[in-house]
Amino acid sequence: MERGTVCSRKNKKVFQSQKSLGACYGLASAILFGLTTPCIKWFWPEVDLLPVAGLLYGGAGIGLGFFELIFKVMRPEGAIPSETPIQPADRVLLVGIILTGGLLGPLLMLYGLQRTSALVGSLLLNLEAPLTVLLAVTLFREHLGIREIGATMCIFGGAGLLSYGPGVISAHGVGIISIIGACACWAIDNNLTQRLSLRNPLAVARVKGLSAGGFALGLAWLLNQNFPDAAAIGLLMGLGFVGYGVSVVLDIYALRLLGAAREAAFFATAPFIGAVAVVPLLGEHWTPKDYGAAAIMALGVGFLLQEHHRHMHTHPEMAHDHIHTHPDPHHEHEHEEDEFVGSHAHWHRHLPLHHDHAHVSDLHHRHEHKPY
Repeated sequence: MERGTVCSRKNKKVFQSQKSLGACYGLASAILFGLTTPCIKWFWPEVDLLPVAGLLYGGAGIGLGFFELIFKVMRPEGAIPSETPIQPADRVLLVGIILTGGLLGPLLMLYGLQRTSALVGSLLLNLEAPLTVLLAVTLFREHLGIREIGATMCIFGGAGLLSYGPGVISAHGVGIISIIGACACWAIDNNLTQRLSLRNPLAVARVKGLSAGGFALGLAWLLNQNFPDAAAIGLLMGLGFVGYGVSVVLDIYALRLLGAAREAAFFATAPFIGAVAVVPLLGEHWTPKDYGAAAIMALGVGFLLQEHHRHMHTHPEMAHDHIHTHPDPHHEHEHEEDEFVGSHAHWHRHLPLHHDHAHVSDLHHRHEHKPY
């Protein structure tokens, strides 16, 4: 009994640490992305959309590649990598991520925004988060309890209220369908990226940034679109490194620790961050609607942080390669004394395990749950 109590306390601490760290990653990712958005408005309407998108993604890919190279050079010779590199078996997932998140999503969004009012476009783009949750729960076996669903709806509702404003609602049907399609592509991208979240987040984000940036810049050149001057190119690539590079890396860490559904809820706070940033950057001011939306979103985040999902569950036998540490109740394989210190990544096997502890729908916890 005493040993079981000690293990239970240890598991609770591990879960709380994982959930808190995942929440920090998700909110930090939303902050960086939200701060980038109002900065991009400085370039309208002098520069076309495609070159801007290409420079943002390209800056993300090049910047992350540079830091990845530095980390490799600094790693001692013969040292075991702390993250698992992208594997040949990951190519299908990676192609799906690039196609949906880096190519089809942005193209459908640009096509739709040209055929809808600004009001409709802003409202429809908030569909990415609920579509991500819908796919995560229905197709990718993630679980949200009633309380977590309510918290998620608070965040989504606040984001929708924040983006709503007085204006003329006029939109072409094709434009609406295009923006909904873009949100669906990004929802698929989020869930596929979660399946790759056990790989090196720097490498995944770098490949996505370089591929999407290269495609957008190539298409902009073929269409003879208007590119910015050299100074603006440097600024856009710097913004891309922060808002589309570092932000995506942090987002992948959040996907790893929390699952796609909870990550989508935390990342949905990005419009609120953007609303905060426009005050000093663009001289805009908050309205009572903005304060109300912020309060609703804060309530939802608070509920998510208080989540406690615990029950008896079974882990089937499996073998895979990802970062982990010891001691950890899910990673009890043995090593030679002093073989590994701290976090490390290698191929390892999980034996069948039946236990009871608090958890979220990370890649180790995709078991079935009873209907609500």
